[in-house]
Amino acid sequence: MKATFACDPAQSRGRLYPEEESQFRSCFQRDRDRIIHSSAFRRLKHKTQVFLEHEGDYYRTRLTHSIEVAQVARTIAGTLGMSGQLTEAVALAHDLGHTPFGHTGEDALDALMQPYGGFDHNAQALRIVTSLERHYAEFDGLNLTWETLEGIAKHNGPVTGELPVALAEYNAVQDLELHTHASAEAQIAALADDIAYNNHDLHDAIRAKLIDEEEILVVPMIARSYAAVDQAYPNLDMKRRRHEALRRVFGVMVEDVLAASRAAIAEVDPKTATDVRMAGRQIIRFSDEIWEELKQLRGFLFRKVYRAPSVVKMREEVTTIIDELFPLFMDHPDYLPSEWREDVAEAADERTLARIVADYIAGMTDRFAIETHSRFIGGTDTRSRLLSK
Repeated sequence: MKATFACDPAQSRGRLYPEEESQFRSCFQRDRDRIIHSSAFRRLKHKTQVFLEHEGDYYRTRLTHSIEVAQVARTIAGTLGMSGQLTEAVALAHDLGHTPFGHTGEDALDALMQPYGGFDHNAQALRIVTSLERHYAEFDGLNLTWETLEGIAKHNGPVTGELPVALAEYNAVQDLELHTHASAEAQIAALADDIAYNNHDLHDAIRAKLIDEEEILVVPMIARSYAAVDQAYPNLDMKRRRHEALRRVFGVMVEDVLAASRAAIAEVDPKTATDVRMAGRQIIRFSDEIWEELKQLRGFLFRKVYRAPSVVKMREEVTTIIDELFPLFMDHPDYLPSEWREDVAEAADERTLARIVADYIAGMTDRFAIETHSRFIGGTDTRSRLLSK
């Protein structure tokens, strides 16, 4: 049963460029499909989550992460009576703006872009779906509905203070009401992201032997799950034991969000989607208890995984690639592919050129960035080392 405060496609605020609606798909379904068929979505296949995408076939990439987020988000949305179509669209689009090499690449590009307004992957995702995808005859971007764009822009909460450049530019064209909370559907996508990466980063780190399985038992939620598996299956082999335990951790997070969100919804008692936006608080949330345990888990992952010596070494090497590609293309914009040169020719100043260069680098896959660096700058040893891992 649909909740009264769910986003109704029939009541959508529409698209920036009016289009005749589909006879067999809702506007939110259409958004989801356009995202799936976008070039940026396909490129996520070869973009880092934590480990370089070619380091092993079993590690998550940005694409598999996005699919996992969408699966979790659909489950939560369906259970709470939200629009699964809108939730899935936001979930699938939430990482479109990521650079090669994950957050390492974003940090490097943001540092380089500081004189020109900085770089933010959420704002870049909005830039991609409103401008950089150029396939349609009548408009740039994907011309998504207001609700999907709102979800991409502020699924993590209201955006206040100095806005990222890409976000400010688009918000001047179409007001996304950045000072308010997002729809419940977008809030679900945000927490589904937390659930997915907390679970799979842990799983991938164990597979990569960055952490010992027994080490993670310091997190109470994980210790409880392992204990339950050991009690039910005392002689289970190590691989199945791990999968069963982490599967239960996954389930604990989902069930907690459902219970805590139901309680928050009962307190706020929203009647419409606007009530959700104006509630002044998130209505999709973890309980305080699980949130505290997740903070412990994040701290553990940060110390043991994201700052592991092998990961730090990789961060240094790929940061060098971004650091050297950016000034190269700023000095030689003619090195950019032909389809980018019209934008370069129209660039009125260095700030505009820098944004074009950032768009190009941010769109690269890991492998393409490594190979482009090798082709223009050299560093064959770095290329061989990174691509042979």
